[in-house]
Amino acid sequence: MGILDPLKGFGVTFSTMFKKVVTEQYPEDYRPTAARYHGRHQLNRHPDGLEKCVGCELCAWACPADAIFVEGGDNTEDARYSPGERYGKDYQINYLRCIGCGLCIEACPTRSLTMTNFYELADDDRQRLIFTKEDLMAPLLAGMEQPPHPMRLGENEQDYYVNGPELARGEAAK
Repeated sequence: MGILDPLKGFGVTFSTMFKKVVTEQYPEDYRPTAARYHGRHQLNRHPDGLEKCVGCELCAWACPADAIFVEGGDNTEDARYSPGERYGKDYQINYLRCIGCGLCIEACPTRSLTMTNFYELADDDRQRLIFTKEDLMAPLLAGMEQPPHPMRLGENEQDYYVNGPELARGEAAK
């Protein structure tokens, strides 16, 4: 260590004192993320409003951080939440543990779970960072009906999962 090293350090500090400060005006100047950014999770719906989640728990098994809890329930003819035999009765994602890796998205066989580009997940209350099924469900769009209700796009689950895109386009054309 040379005798002039402290002066060099002060020189760097002194030279940066007069430069313009770069400050992001975050809350007021909100910048959107890239379209494929992985942010908050979302549970999707079929075009008639039924849930795509079948409660298989594959997303929970794939999660390396153990941030997802799923409990499946059985559909009945009186209370149908998804086209199949089962639905996700209880669904929780703990964002205190989630690392945003997206392995749960890849594991989902029905494309029920996707990630939005919403990134504002900070909170000062730990309990509000555990999102439940009601927090994660996609909103009801025009033409959708809040479950439980009978299947509207076909007679069986194959109509939804195999022919679903064609049926959805046919419904939109009417």
